[in-house]
Amino acid sequence: MTLLDLTELMTLLDGIALGLLLLCWLCIGWWIERENTKRPSVTVLMIKYRQDWMREMITREPRVFDASILGSLRQSTSFFASTSVIAIGGVLALIGNADRLVGVAADLTLQHLPTFVWELKLGLVALLLTHAFLRFVWSNRLFGYSSVVMAAVPNRVDDPLSLPRAIQAANLNIRAASNFNGGLRSMYFALASLAWLAGPIPLILSILATVWVLWSREFWSRSRDCLLADPAINQKGPL
Repeated sequence: MTLLDLTELMTLLDGIALGLLLLCWLCIGWWIERENTKRPSVTVLMIKYRQDWMREMITREPRVFDASILGSLRQSTSFFASTSVIAIGGVLALIGNADRLVGVAADLTLQHLPTFVWELKLGLVALLLTHAFLRFVWSNRLFGYSSVVMAAVPNRVDDPLSLPRAIQAANLNIRAASNFNGGLRSMYFALASLAWLAGPIPLILSILATVWVLWSREFWSRSRDCLLADPAINQKGPL
């Protein structure tokens, strides 16, 4: 199938839906993670707590509690990375048997499109899941780096290396969390892109629903109100 044939099968509305998906995917991530704003997201508010965690860790001995928390975070990244791989395998299996989907999809959409079109739509899902997997893997690696730096932080507050290394560990932890959240957003949009199998209109609706879910959880959730209830959340400092 040539590019000309593909453009004849894909409507203008399909192009608009794909453009909206890319735009929302990129913009919602930027909006959530931007700092120095009057209305920070839950992700940004958690940065302060991660920094405070590393500061308190300096004087905590033994650091079993810190190791337990970090182990739990790494376990979460491993779980979602494994889930992404399983989902990618399932999508690739569907692409390999796309002929069986043609009849079902035709009944849902009342359209008789070539198998290649359905493979292309499933390929978008696989692409988003692959991006999520890569973000989860890198997040796991960064949490590992953070654990090593945490182990190198002296227990004495008066040690000149304590605060600088705690800052390094906090920054690595923050970057790991950012990649983890990016992977979750990719999985959200991967699920939304499944609606493309039913047509461009369902895809647009699912994109808008996904953006609303992400927006509400980051900016209008009760968890955000709980974080803002901390009187120290607005205090600024190097750590």
